Amino acid sequence: MTDFFAGVLAALLSIVPGGAADPGGYVGYLEADYVYVAPVSGGRITDIAVADGASVSAGQVLVGLDDRQQQAMLDAAEARVASARATLDNLVTGGRRQEIDVIRASLSKAESDLALAQSNLARSEKLFALGTVPEAQLERDTAARNAAQAQVEQLTAQVGVAELPARNAQQVAAEANLTAAEADARRAALDLGDRQIKSPVDGKVDRVFFSTGEMANGTPLLSIMPTGALKARFFVPETDRAALALGEIVDVGCDGCTTMAATITYLAAEPQTTPPVIYSRQERGRLVYLVEAELAAPGTLQPGQPVTVTR
Repeated sequence: MTDFFAGVLAALLSIVPGGAADPGGYVGYLEADYVYVAPVSGGRITDIAVADGASVSAGQVLVGLDDRQQQAMLDAAEARVASARATLDNLVTGGRRQEIDVIRASLSKAESDLALAQSNLARSEKLFALGTVPEAQLERDTAARNAAQAQVEQLTAQVGVAELPARNAQQVAAEANLTAAEADARRAALDLGDRQIKSPVDGKVDRVFFSTGEMANGTPLLSIMPTGALKARFFVPETDRAALALGEIVDVGCDGCTTMAATITYLAAEPQTTPPVIYSRQERGRLVYLVEAELAAPGTLQPGQPVTVTR
């Protein structure tokens, strides 16, 4: 029901002597505030799971959109998370155990070579002191001992470095990369989830505006009348306006239905007509004010039905 219709009805009531205050009650109609469901982003509709008049629950999937691109983006984001996590784990734990074992094996061999070089040098020093070997032999054995010693020291240092975790700055950078990758993955997952259009409320589907295969471009795909959203809109004359209050219980009746209770939730502050600025007593009697009352149990009633409201 549009505001235009409400204005027309108010105008008709304003020219009726006594306004809407007749023995039968106040004249009005039923109205509902619809929820319009639209996608976050556009795409081709692949599935429509509901039809006009279907009852739906909050969280129920209503429409599906093509999600191949979003699925690919999620797969890529999850792969980046796995790569960033592996990099961080490697920096935190140091080198792999297999790599360290290879270095330790090389160190063990170098230590054996050093022991042999030291033994050879000691023997050459004794023989040189007895004059049985030349000085050149002593120098070769000394150089061999020094080389073996340097090799042991180098491999010992490599083992220490391999067992160390990453430097603090490297680890911080790796942690930041992992956090960013995880955030990208969460966003990709949300984008993928948004391809399933779900009902935000419990209620009944009023109209489905699109068909499978059409392109959704951000406009509403369907409208839902929420459960309990039905209300009576009626008009009261200026003489009765002050007697009504928010929260007051009124009775709503219609042709072919039983009378039901409703609670006044809105009282218009402005009249529905446009009389002169200075109201005369006669003109004040022609004013009508819009009132809204929520129905406690609307049952099968639908928006647009005429009703009569009594106090």
